[in-house]
Amino acid sequence: MGLTRAYVAAMTKRFPPAPAIGTPMLATRPSAEARQLLARRRSAGKHFISEPGPTPDALDELLEIAARVPDHRKLTPWRFIVFEGDARADFGQELARIRGETLEDAESQDLMEAAGLFLRAPTVVAVISSPKEDGRTPIWEQELSAGAVCYNLLLAANASGWAGAWLSEWPAFDKQVAEALGLTGKERVAGFIYLGTSKIDPPERGRACMADIVTRWSR
Repeated sequence: MGLTRAYVAAMTKRFPPAPAIGTPMLATRPSAEARQLLARRRSAGKHFISEPGPTPDALDELLEIAARVPDHRKLTPWRFIVFEGDARADFGQELARIRGETLEDAESQDLMEAAGLFLRAPTVVAVISSPKEDGRTPIWEQELSAGAVCYNLLLAANASGWAGAWLSEWPAFDKQVAEALGLTGKERVAGFIYLGTSKIDPPERGRACMADIVTRWSR
């Protein structure tokens, strides 16, 4: 008898299920592995992400984990748009059309680059900041939550063996692209998360000088 998709998905899950609502939770979870992941986390270069990428079931699990972020008043002020398979090339054609209409003196190279943006990785996830006007929760606070989703998705992917990069580039700020994505109201692209397998081990890059950015307030 063939295995059902639900059964296979259950057998291949990399993360434990979420506890039932109201379950007492530990306030801290000390983990040497988690500390090492955070200390050594590195994005992959956008030109070095290739096949394979996460399966649809694996991606669904990553998105579920990505959504486990601080969310004041439980507004869920973000959503996901997934590009897999042929959808990447199809949307690339839309990007090329938009680029040709909006970029003054656009050349064929510009259109080719636009068409190929989402083909740089087997899976691309648009994280959409979708703030809610509840009259109490600042929009900025909700947008920060969307940024946390982007980062949490990268962490979940890295912990599952996938390389990732958080990009924006011109499509994140173009009004016609927003229309093509179906964004409404105050919705904005928080980032495009490219996921797949890195073709190289990216070298460590320079990091912030903590002495320049840390102060301790006092009277």
